Amino acid sequence: MAAMIGRIWGAFNPPTPPKSKDALKFGVLGAANIAPLALLGPAKSHPEVVIQAVAARQREKAEKFAKSNNIPEVKNSYQEILDDPNIDCVFIPLANSLHFEWAVRSIRAGKHVLLEKPSVANSTEAEILFNLPELSKHDGPVLLEAFHNRFYPAWHFFRSLINPADVVHVSSNSMIPWWGTGKDDIHFNYNLAGGTMMAMGTYNFAALRMAFNAEPEECLSCDVTPGTEGVHKKCDYDFTAKFRFPNGAIGEAHSTLKGPTMWTPSHVTATHRAVVVPDKTLPADQEKTQSREVTLHGVIHGIFWHRIDVKDVFEIRNKDSGSVIKKWTEKQSHKTYSFNEAGGEFEHLPGETNWMSYRYMLEQFVNRVKGRKTQHWVGQQDSIAQMKMLDMAYEKSGLGLRPTSKYTSSVE
Repeated sequence: MAAMIGRIWGAFNPPTPPKSKDALKFGVLGAANIAPLALLGPAKSHPEVVIQAVAARQREKAEKFAKSNNIPEVKNSYQEILDDPNIDCVFIPLANSLHFEWAVRSIRAGKHVLLEKPSVANSTEAEILFNLPELSKHDGPVLLEAFHNRFYPAWHFFRSLINPADVVHVSSNSMIPWWGTGKDDIHFNYNLAGGTMMAMGTYNFAALRMAFNAEPEECLSCDVTPGTEGVHKKCDYDFTAKFRFPNGAIGEAHSTLKGPTMWTPSHVTATHRAVVVPDKTLPADQEKTQSREVTLHGVIHGIFWHRIDVKDVFEIRNKDSGSVIKKWTEKQSHKTYSFNEAGGEFEHLPGETNWMSYRYMLEQFVNRVKGRKTQHWVGQQDSIAQMKMLDMAYEKSGLGLRPTSKYTSSVE
């Protein structure tokens, strides 16, 4: 308990080293509640990041946000941030429906972009955004969909324990208690590209894709509880979706923004088929098989708590008859709050036990902008594939795709 308290305290009260002369200056588009957790806090401990400016729809709101977060400049508009040659990067935590327009505007203004997930409202927008010609230039802007949990050590250690070629089933679950959201939240506004799949569900879908290391071939089912009136009508309050992946593998995802009172950690479980493992101690007419189940508890915010459980089931079988001669189970559990704790191929990677997933992500983002090597990344085609999966589920649910921005008509 003491270690957990110290780790979390350190995450919210990080060391603040001096900023380098060539530190990247960020502008924040929108005084969003997620910004302090996703960028402002992590930036404190990064010597190459300065939060320089913020703009909001109401200047008064931006001024209040800037004062409470020690941001030196308040701009009158989002565009004013983009027009400022002193700003190197922008963070876009706006409503989903505004991601496309302001990401495109930012890239065309020559700014590097850290874009909140989901990147856009649908795959039509994703295809346009992530294929902008500016992104293919050697010295062009960097664009990253902010899937922060995919940069966390526990996620990479989890993936090292599975063999996607042998995975036959993956399930992923997440939730937010009913008291954590209100009916007027942007998550429940169709015009703002809201919905549970767009909110928590996108984490679940990404977990399936990464565990299989493949894209879904079909959404077999997607059951939702939709809103009943006005802008809420086409928004899913919860969902349960099933996908078919290559070779008949099945992926299942569930999430709700109206969950039970008690919050429970997100998790993903990958189940392997039984495979033959070499064992020279066995007679020639016998073989040893292994089937594995790996569960990562705490997929999304691993710093608060997570655990990786590994269950291996072994059997000794007669090759001819297939009869089981012996069967046993071995279990292990792991926690990896830093890459050093993960050990092996990971131990040389940067990070501290009090780094949040957002801080790990910021490290890689800065490295990419600075032209240095990045160990982990969410590529442009990856983000397009992610939106195609969301579209697939929304089509199957009967709610239809999230609306496409009118700004797409101005992008040649």
